[in-house]
Amino acid sequence: MRAFRVHRPGPAAEGPLERVEVATPAPAPDELLVRVLACGVCRTDLHVAEGDLPVHRRDVVPGHEVVGRVVGVGERVRGFVEGERVGVAWLRRTCGECRFCRRGAENLCPRSLYTGWDADGGYADHTTVPADYAHRLPEGYTDTELAPLLCAGIIGHHALRRAELPAGGRLGVYGFGGSAHLATQVALAQGATVHVMTRSPAARELALRLGVASAQDAADRPPEPLDAAILFAPVGDLVPRALEALDRGGTLAVAGIHLTEVPPLDYQRHLFQERTLRSVTSNTRTDARAFLRLAGEHHLEVSTVPYPLEHAGDALADLAADRITGAAVLVP
Repeated sequence: MRAFRVHRPGPAAEGPLERVEVATPAPAPDELLVRVLACGVCRTDLHVAEGDLPVHRRDVVPGHEVVGRVVGVGERVRGFVEGERVGVAWLRRTCGECRFCRRGAENLCPRSLYTGWDADGGYADHTTVPADYAHRLPEGYTDTELAPLLCAGIIGHHALRRAELPAGGRLGVYGFGGSAHLATQVALAQGATVHVMTRSPAARELALRLGVASAQDAADRPPEPLDAAILFAPVGDLVPRALEALDRGGTLAVAGIHLTEVPPLDYQRHLFQERTLRSVTSNTRTDARAFLRLAGEHHLEVSTVPYPLEHAGDALADLAADRITGAAVLVP
């Protein structure tokens, strides 16, 4: 099969991906073999390819927003059959034994493993997934539309919960890519007023079309104090700006797995009056399934830019250069 692996991490414009022909993997006894129908291009893939994240597996095949068709079933798997359409997401395995797993916070498991980082992912014709971590998918979406839901959608929803937006509250969204444009729609459906800060004019246009109250440059202050904010852009310089934009008691959730250095914070300007700064770390399977149920009940508009699998490197380079509005998706 074809696969694109991270042979030498470096800037996306310099081509860190290498195209290879490799044997189609065989599923382990507890795994499914999946023929990839679509694979979203996530900013986390970019961090893996560019070396922002430490190497967990040499020559790894990135991709963890996979929509696929089951073509092989491990001998211990129950509940899945060949021909089913399933989703493969970032969280691949957890230990099930640590105090975090036992209390329902498996996203904090210190022995957790991740698709496209610890194991080969969806920048390929086929991939595998432990059956316990495969997801049933909602109807009413194409393969290409479903792919971003499997990370951008899931983590955006988790970030929205971490931000503790009150009912009818005012939400600030910093950065407006694949995850932000989905989380924004969920917040709007819940009655929030949403203000978007992003440097991309095309993203601002998309945000306004989706119904936000305002859209301005990333460095601009929103037109009113915020009850909550989510930082999707991996830019540490925006943390003080977002905190300063919060009203009393507001919360800022940082949604990315990687963030550039955060400047010094001033207690009075950024944190006093019970403002809260929180990180977002992966998600649990319960989080993922709750979001996918929501997406089935309330159809989301998924803005995608498709690329042939052969152009995986171009998709990463375009993402790095902010040339994508919405979510890039690889289609084998």
